[in-house]
Amino acid sequence: MIVATPERRLGARHAAALCVGMVIGAGIFKTSPMVAQSLPEAWQLYVAWALGGVLSFVGALCFAELASAFPDAGGDYHFLRRAFGPRLGWLFAWSRFAVIHTGSMALLGFVFGDYLTQVVDLGPQASAWLAAGLIVVLTALNLMGVQVGLGTQLGLMTLVISGLLLLGGGAAAQQVAGLPPAAPAAATATADWGTAMVFVFLAYGGWSDAATLSAEMRDARRGIQRALLWGLAIVMALYLLANWAYVSVLGLSGLARSEAPAAELMRIVWGRGAELVMVGVVTLTALSVMNAILIAGPRTTYAAARDLAAEWQLSQWNARRGTPSAAVVATSAVALLLVAFGALTRGGFSTMVDYLSPVYWAFLTLSGAAVIQLRRREPDAPRPFRVPLYPWLPLLFCTCSAYLLWSSVVYVKAGALVGLGVLAGGALLLWLLERKAAS
Repeated sequence: MIVATPERRLGARHAAALCVGMVIGAGIFKTSPMVAQSLPEAWQLYVAWALGGVLSFVGALCFAELASAFPDAGGDYHFLRRAFGPRLGWLFAWSRFAVIHTGSMALLGFVFGDYLTQVVDLGPQASAWLAAGLIVVLTALNLMGVQVGLGTQLGLMTLVISGLLLLGGGAAAQQVAGLPPAAPAAATATADWGTAMVFVFLAYGGWSDAATLSAEMRDARRGIQRALLWGLAIVMALYLLANWAYVSVLGLSGLARSEAPAAELMRIVWGRGAELVMVGVVTLTALSVMNAILIAGPRTTYAAARDLAAEWQLSQWNARRGTPSAAVVATSAVALLLVAFGALTRGGFSTMVDYLSPVYWAFLTLSGAAVIQLRRREPDAPRPFRVPLYPWLPLLFCTCSAYLLWSSVVYVKAGALVGLGVLAGGALLLWLLERKAAS
């Protein structure tokens, strides 16, 4: 029997769109005020966002080496499994399935619902219902086939970029008119760089998921490398533009106080109609990232199930649709459960941030270490791309990721325990499966 596997039929622009779509989401619209609250000067705000982009580039170089040397639909699941063994690989796949990707989908579903209910009041639980409905719609869309899902991603990315460019256009119009910012500079006495960078990197998070498409790139040698670097270059430029626009129109203290800076900026410059347009862009941004997660996340689940138990339904690849269909449905089901959890706690967005952040940074630290481990374990493996300044850049990436792990645990406190508890549940499940196999 011939087993269906992923085919190399994707271009770099598809993977770059996934990278941009995974990163530009609730981050730039939700976290900029929190960064501004921690930094007393506008130049520090710009440095923080530029530093986040540069360090993300370092991580992208590490992932470009791993993805070009060991292409696989599992992405960093495959790298971790190859570097540190199947047990750690399983825990990572479990964390994506039960914490990182599904938590991110629920988080962005709440962003979608929260912004939409600013325009239309649909009741206290409307945000959760809208989030759940969007997950169901995107699941149906992606089950139609990978080309439909990625084509949608390209279209949504174009709309999101247009919305961020509108912010820059609004700030430029304000500058040409000679109008001062709506609020004076913030009066914060000292800079809290640790807190600021937690939120900056939260906004930059997600670029690594483009590596899950490495086994489907037409250009096996350089495709995924170009996709990661192009995607992050676009993201960093847009983030700097957006923060310049915020400060130019709202002022640093106005940005720090704002609940919805993008919509507020548009209202100040062009009125209520423009504010409504920006609300629409933000909801489309949330939709874009959720769509990207639903493309990348189930591929990790598929790869883990394939390696653990080939007879599982989750390990089946639908050749006609070009998707791991069972894994797509399972991912969506867990995301819906997390939406219900967020609604019950009445925390929504913040509940999901607490839930997923520490687990995300723990495994990203290990992914950086996998570059060094695989250089030692498999020195003769072909590496079309090698990280420059090895081993210093991988070590820098690991150090930064470990710092963000520590910072996220300190920030979310008790909320971190829930996500870490679910990760421990994955370890228990693996132990039970191994005992069953041994008996």
